[in-house]
Amino acid sequence: MTEKTLNSGNYKCRILVQVGEGLPVIFLHGSSYTSEVWRNIGVTTLLKEKHVPFLALDMPYGLNTECQPKTNDVKANVEVVREAVRTTFASMTPIVVGASLGGHVALMYAAQFPVQGLLLVSPTRVFHETLLEAYAKFAFPVRIIWGSEDTIVSGEDMRNLAAKLPQAKLITYEGAGHSAYRNQPDRFKRDLLALYAAAQ
Repeated sequence: MTEKTLNSGNYKCRILVQVGEGLPVIFLHGSSYTSEVWRNIGVTTLLKEKHVPFLALDMPYGLNTECQPKTNDVKANVEVVREAVRTTFASMTPIVVGASLGGHVALMYAAQFPVQGLLLVSPTRVFHETLLEAYAKFAFPVRIIWGSEDTIVSGEDMRNLAAKLPQAKLITYEGAGHSAYRNQPDRFKRDLLALYAAAQ
């Protein structure tokens, strides 16, 4: 695993990356975090041990990220992800993992570009008009993780989202908050590996 700077159009963003053979995994953090969160919970170490290629980006929407300039424009953020995937993994189709706002960006990415699967943790803004038009075409496995103590995203919204996606499954982390993957990292890692196997 290496840490370096990605140049994507006008954006310069820090990334954690491991290249290699196999299906790549792309990690998109929430607005309050950075790519470091995936290393902190041990998921990058796990994938490194299993020789799974991955890319964790500091995103332009992140309040504390090493990415300049900052922007909340979703189209710009999706384009940063697209350029990062293209530059790092050429024509390979990734699995995308997104938490909170990163989940929204992951969904918007999947509405425009090929993915092998999505792992979403309490994604926000899931009923955006563009997404509602695209959901029926999501012909890949989706896992939605929601913490039962989440005060930002409702369980009802997550159940409705799962119902709109042809291959989605909602997984509830009892006692976890909005950042359920940080509250229960070992379970999150198991769920990631299960999705990875299903998407092959």
